[in-house]
Amino acid sequence: MSGTGAHGPVEGARLAAALRELRGRTGLPLAALAAKTAYSKSSWERYLNGKSLPPREAVEALCRLAGERGGRVAALWELADAAWSGRGRSAERASEEDVREGAAPPPDEGDDAAQRPEDVPRSAPPSGVRRVTLVVGVALALAAAAVLVVVLEWRAGTGGAGRQANTAVSSAPSARTGCHGASCDGQDPLFMLCGGEGLVTTVLRRTTTGGRHLQVRYSKACGAAWGRLRGGRIGDRLELRTSGGSSQSTRVTDRFDADGYVFTPMAAASGPEKLRVCLRPAGGGPAECFRTS
Repeated sequence: MSGTGAHGPVEGARLAAALRELRGRTGLPLAALAAKTAYSKSSWERYLNGKSLPPREAVEALCRLAGERGGRVAALWELADAAWSGRGRSAERASEEDVREGAAPPPDEGDDAAQRPEDVPRSAPPSGVRRVTLVVGVALALAAAAVLVVVLEWRAGTGGAGRQANTAVSSAPSARTGCHGASCDGQDPLFMLCGGEGLVTTVLRRTTTGGRHLQVRYSKACGAAWGRLRGGRIGDRLELRTSGGSSQSTRVTDRFDADGYVFTPMAAASGPEKLRVCLRPAGGGPAECFRTS
């Protein structure tokens, strides 16, 4: 059953979190995002905050900009749309009433071929029940897929401070991920399933003189590492370099980034040793760099 948060149902909050992650991947500030889509800066601010449900076309436009090809965000939008409109709960109630009453819908007007009640096989359930059951079944399948994704993201720490996994790295060679080693270079750790529970560990935590919190995350299953920044300032740049010379970076582009985590794409790494993370603060000033042992 859907709950309700400060601005709407929890399904809307989950969709907003996914949209913020996609916008972070594009590296676009809100003004540039508005310029590249048919939706204004103020509209995107509402969508990313979960204050209103975005049109499906807005979600699809953001997915294209972020290079998101899967159906994960579309499934989250379907759930949010049903929750905001109340159709999900209406379908559940209708299903219960139809099954309880055993009622079949009347034939369409003008349908000369409509069967008489005695012509309907006794073993066949009412067509209304079949249709509603199918709708509810599809909704439940989408919900299960969305919950799996949300749990992975929650455990990976994208939900904010204090929600990160700090578990031992799995050494199971059968761990299912989307990439390994060099094929992970430049990839998103969440969408490649490298940040799931048991697949990742935080190998470095540091706080800069300005109060920013830096981390280095390493996934043995993926053979890759990435940096994370919390409490950054707009304009801050985070860089990660491996002992093999691979390098990735990200930038804090707006207040959504500053309020939550930003993370670099992955860089191939044979191990968690000799990984170097640097913060280059907004407005210049000396970089602060840290290295794993």
